Amino acid sequence: MSTTHEERAAVAQDVLPASTLVELIDAHLYMPYPFRRNPHEPQAAASVEEWLRATGLSDEPGVAAMISRTRPAELASYNSPDTDPGILRLMALQIAYQFVFDDRAEEIGRHRPGQLLPMLGESVAVLRDGAVPGTPLGAALSDLHRQVRERCTPAQAARWAWKSREYVHGLLYEAVAQTHPSPLRSGLCTSIRSLTAGVEPFHPLCEAAQPCELTPEELHHPLMRRLSRLSADAAVWIPDLFSAVKEQRSGEMINLALAYQRAHQCPLPVAVTLAIRQINRTIREFERLYTEIEPELSPSGVGYVDGMAGWIRGCYYWSRTVPRYADAAALVLP
Repeated sequence: MSTTHEERAAVAQDVLPASTLVELIDAHLYMPYPFRRNPHEPQAAASVEEWLRATGLSDEPGVAAMISRTRPAELASYNSPDTDPGILRLMALQIAYQFVFDDRAEEIGRHRPGQLLPMLGESVAVLRDGAVPGTPLGAALSDLHRQVRERCTPAQAARWAWKSREYVHGLLYEAVAQTHPSPLRSGLCTSIRSLTAGVEPFHPLCEAAQPCELTPEELHHPLMRRLSRLSADAAVWIPDLFSAVKEQRSGEMINLALAYQRAHQCPLPVAVTLAIRQINRTIREFERLYTEIEPELSPSGVGYVDGMAGWIRGCYYWSRTVPRYADAAALVLP
């Protein structure tokens, strides 16, 4: 975020006329992937409702209303339009779980970060040691972990658990950052956001959707690791654009657009445009590296990268219309 004063001024001049934040985003964001949705989305949506009832999560205050605003099956459908019904269902359940978990951690962490420790400790114990959970949220995670182990290979399930633990740890970092008295540096903000995004735990499910397990040479290729990072960053930074109004009002810190606004003391439309430029660079790098590595990949490797690209596309189309981010469409720009 080393944008100079001259670059900020140029961005302010380049901001295209728009009446709402959504129009501004649509005008500037580079999105090479067309809208698509999975035909099994209705069944996945029904599975989410059934699973939340079975685990008792839908009985907890605010969860049912939150799920209706976030539409987990819709996000899974847009991200994975070609995946089979089983993987789509598993993705939708995981998205629903992460929304519940993230909102709970955000509520507790904003006011009492230390009280997050039992919740996060239980999650790590379930994921790392297969511990018996003691709360409905822990029981839901344990059941989700069981379903992942049943559908994925042992190596894929292990990668899923590892990436999920990174996500859990990231929520503690976010809670500390939220209560820190001084403004958060932009680089630290994006570093924490890469953990709390919760996108990379889905990459093993993208692999499980393929005919064969990826070879170690494919999975650990330097370009493949970079593609994974680029996919996760772009996928989570795009919702940051649409959630900026909501999170600005609630005092949230870990948001790419708001990090630009704090760093450069600029109006929100300029900050959003600066963030979009970073996202566009990320998506174009993803495209370039994919073109470079594609000739070396097996059909399963190609499908795996396509699954990562799907998260970029899906998060954009989902964010545009999901009720959770309705403020972006309602905000009238000056």
